[in-house]
Amino acid sequence: MKKLTLLICILFSFNNAFSQTTDSTQTQSFLRGQITATNNGVSLIPSFSLGKPAVLFDLNIGKGRLSFDPMIRFGMNGKPWTFVFWWRYKLIQQKKFTLSLGAHPSVVFRDISVVENGIQRNFLAAQRYFAWEVSPTYLINKNTSLSLYYLGSKGLTKDIVQNTTFLAARAAINNIKITKVLSFSAIPQVYYLKMDNKDGIYANMTLNLYKKNFPVSLNAIASKAIKTEIVGKDFLWSIGLVYNINNKYKKLR
Repeated sequence: MKKLTLLICILFSFNNAFSQTTDSTQTQSFLRGQITATNNGVSLIPSFSLGKPAVLFDLNIGKGRLSFDPMIRFGMNGKPWTFVFWWRYKLIQQKKFTLSLGAHPSVVFRDISVVENGIQRNFLAAQRYFAWEVSPTYLINKNTSLSLYYLGSKGLTKDIVQNTTFLAARAAINNIKITKVLSFSAIPQVYYLKMDNKDGIYANMTLNLYKKNFPVSLNAIASKAIKTEIVGKDFLWSIGLVYNINNKYKKLR
């Protein structure tokens, strides 16, 4: 935590050095989000994946540089999967470069079986975590960006993974034309994951197929372990149907 505090202090110094004149977009409120129905709940951290059909609610609510980004996931059977409550702040926001900081409490739900007096009982256990992130992004052009992503996590009870480190290098390529009306975006990434004393290297690809000014899109995710000691499936994939929400609000004077 001392290293994290020092990093935040340094980043605030950079923010003062790179500060720009605030424009009208800095005070604009927004509500964005996605509701996704998928055949297979895949998580950013493979061992947290559901492995069953799921419904994902991802919201992005804020004003200016600050946003609240809850991520609520359920299995198709109605059981909760994960609740993540992100708070994010764009420390540096320039035309070509942004730097975002974030933190969240989260709950991961797991089915647990316990045998009592020869009788097996099933319980839904809630595993609690606290996490933080740093994400610098450089915009190459209006459709292409490169970014690094760091995520650290701490388990809040002794019976779960205590320390997690996630470090990724990713690209985002948007608005790749297929036809006059259809386009797709691609987000490839390679990442290093360490959970307590075990680690691994993974590759991941996210594809989105969409039509301009149409709220429904298709999403596909594939994740492959390159080399890992962490228990879990070496290959994960999912296909989802996405409903997109995108609204902005200006204060009337």
